[in-house]
Amino acid sequence: MNFLEHIFGNLERAAGRAVLQEARESGLVSVNGGELLAQASAARTFLRATGMQKGDRCALLAHNSIRWAALDLALMAEGIVVVPLYARQAPKELAAMLRDAGPRLICAGDAALGDAIRAEWREAPRVALFEEIFPASMAQAASAAAPSVPLADADTVTIIYTSGTSGEAKGVVLNAGNLNHMLGCTASRLDQLMRGHGGVESVFHYLPFCFAGSWILMLSCLSRQSTLTLSMDLSRLQTELEAAKPHYFLNVPTLLERVRRGIEDNIAKGGGAVAKLFFNARTSWFQKQAGKPCRFGWFWLSLARAAVFPTIRKRVGANLKALICGSAPLAIETQLFFMMLGIPVLQVYGLTETTAICTMDEPGRVEPGWVGPAVPGIEMKLGTEQEILVRGPNIFPDYWNRPEETAKVLRDGWFYSGDQGETNSNGNWRIIGRIKNLLILSSGHNIAPEPIEEKLQALLPGAQQVILIGHGRSYLVAIITGDIARERAATAIESVNQAMPHYKQIHKFHVEPQGLTIESGLLTVNGKLRRSAIASRFSDPIEAMYREKKT
Repeated sequence: MNFLEHIFGNLERAAGRAVLQEARESGLVSVNGGELLAQASAARTFLRATGMQKGDRCALLAHNSIRWAALDLALMAEGIVVVPLYARQAPKELAAMLRDAGPRLICAGDAALGDAIRAEWREAPRVALFEEIFPASMAQAASAAAPSVPLADADTVTIIYTSGTSGEAKGVVLNAGNLNHMLGCTASRLDQLMRGHGGVESVFHYLPFCFAGSWILMLSCLSRQSTLTLSMDLSRLQTELEAAKPHYFLNVPTLLERVRRGIEDNIAKGGGAVAKLFFNARTSWFQKQAGKPCRFGWFWLSLARAAVFPTIRKRVGANLKALICGSAPLAIETQLFFMMLGIPVLQVYGLTETTAICTMDEPGRVEPGWVGPAVPGIEMKLGTEQEILVRGPNIFPDYWNRPEETAKVLRDGWFYSGDQGETNSNGNWRIIGRIKNLLILSSGHNIAPEPIEEKLQALLPGAQQVILIGHGRSYLVAIITGDIARERAATAIESVNQAMPHYKQIHKFHVEPQGLTIESGLLTVNGKLRRSAIASRFSDPIEAMYREKKT
């Protein structure tokens, strides 16, 4: 039985139980397993009417919803290759990916998304909106149910686009064998986490399904005795969490850091005995974790665990067994902060090319700052420059239509990740940096700095260098060297930002009058930027930019 057959069988068994729900302002809107199957059946009927066949490609461009999941299942059941795209991506970038993928059909969540694609790509194939894919009545569609098209391990299931160092997105091909293995791995870890629970798992989700890790979580939940609640408005996150009452949910570091700051700021504003107790306990906790003696530390921690931490934990999630975090580096202080409250943070490391996952923390065996051991069946080792190499059934077969790019990262059976890491005697891994220049924001967005730097420098003829900073941070900032007035720099940045999606926009900048030189150690002998050295040299202005309020 492959992963898709397992999901469909699980949904049949959950015909009377809520499996997916949307957290809307009016309340939770849910579907049970039978209703989700009916929606998938309706979508399959539509797809067959269009003449789509196994192996054809279909783009899926929409925000998260129950219908997104139903259409995804329908496409896979028909053997159609799903090309999921980020609905907030700039239309020009979306059009470039679509031209590369060459889909026969584009399925859009609303007319605005469809119109944006048509405006950028006049030769676009048919754009079908969700309204025509899903009929008003699901009863007729349900009778059209058919067995899933057989999927061999080598059959392509999806093409997920990810940014490369050149700035041009590459399509990562994932096949049924990749999914069969990885969903088995996630099931094993989640079984460990939920051991002894026995009932229906409640899971909350806010990350776009077009991201590999997010998609894997969705498929995992549909494979299990779970109810997955979808966030529909992050500005209502606290309310949505209270409604969902999750046992666990997937995070990017940005959100956990925002929650941590919110808790600390609210307690500081409240002042009084509660604030004193909380901050004394926090200081004691961090000193204890660093192995430093702290007079009366045990007293403050014991008191806070009895009087303060339970209230905070209830607001974050009364039923939480763990927070799961991946996609970008998580500050160890943030991980320790939630552990202090009694909420474990389980880290996951992986890339789209590794079917989202290479390592996962084992519940009860978490080492703060590390991302857990390699999941069963996957081998990891260090190459030159401490580059992480991976092999196993989770490794993608190739990049779509890019044999040369594939050959660069798949050699002798190993995937060359471009990440630097280390491992310890417990088998846990730590990610220490990037060999390539790719910036990964704490939101999980991948950004190639060079194209943006080149655009900005073209608007500033007097600038000697432009360097983007942002790896592991929540937004981009820039260092501009040369005789440049701040007003000119601000105008140029505003111009560049207008053509960029939100996560590629520059929010702060620092002007350095003197250009970088080879002699200073900030440029290589052929004039290339030594990015690590630059980040170290300008650490003070960089930290100042991140301390300021984001613009």
